[in-house]
Amino acid sequence: MPATPVDAEVTGPPVGRRLVLGLLGLGAVGMVVGSRVQDALGGAISAVQRADPTGVTALVPGGSGFQFYSVTDQEPTIDAGTYRLNVGGLVEAPRSFTLQDLAALPQTDLVRDFQCVTGWRVRAVPWSGVRLSDLLSQVSPSTGATALRLTSLDGAYTESLTLEQARRPDMLVATKMLGAAVTPDHGGPVRLYAAPMYGYKSLKWLGGIELVAAVQPGYWERRGYDVDAWIGRSNGRADAPV
Repeated sequence: MPATPVDAEVTGPPVGRRLVLGLLGLGAVGMVVGSRVQDALGGAISAVQRADPTGVTALVPGGSGFQFYSVTDQEPTIDAGTYRLNVGGLVEAPRSFTLQDLAALPQTDLVRDFQCVTGWRVRAVPWSGVRLSDLLSQVSPSTGATALRLTSLDGAYTESLTLEQARRPDMLVATKMLGAAVTPDHGGPVRLYAAPMYGYKSLKWLGGIELVAAVQPGYWERRGYDVDAWIGRSNGRADAPV
């Protein structure tokens, strides 16, 4: 796969196929045989995690066909009552949005697939929230802004979009999915959903959006994944192009 510029302080290859298949296999067995065997599998999954040099430190079986990944030891604990999405950088009017602020903006519903770069896909997922373009209009990007740097409340994960990509109508600041509020496992209370891109672009636990002068490659992009993660046109597998 094409490599992107690598930050000098970041080392390690992208997720290896053997590691991913091993983790997916453990998760699949857990979904089939139930909670008691899932508990027994916990030690095996932990052993794989300890041997993983890539930064994937959690993969657990989930409902609705999703697999859950994290690059930290545990998902963040976020109080919905005090949640803030901070949008700043090269903007005319930086702003901090509460969940109530996001709910007061125009809402958009999408029903789209979620495609992971490792190959699995969940089809026809209902999403709801604020178009990223509508959110950006609230802060008025400055002339020098050409890209977004997105940060997760896990304190580790980052992502990038060009301003042109961010203004697509299928880029969503999602507050609901699967007919309900976004759960913590799925990256709630607020996550990004980048419909035309592989799942690693859809940053979970969204806490910050910074408008910047140039693209700053995100967590996995500094480890070899494509900055432009178009489904069917970049690294990974898909059974249909965008």
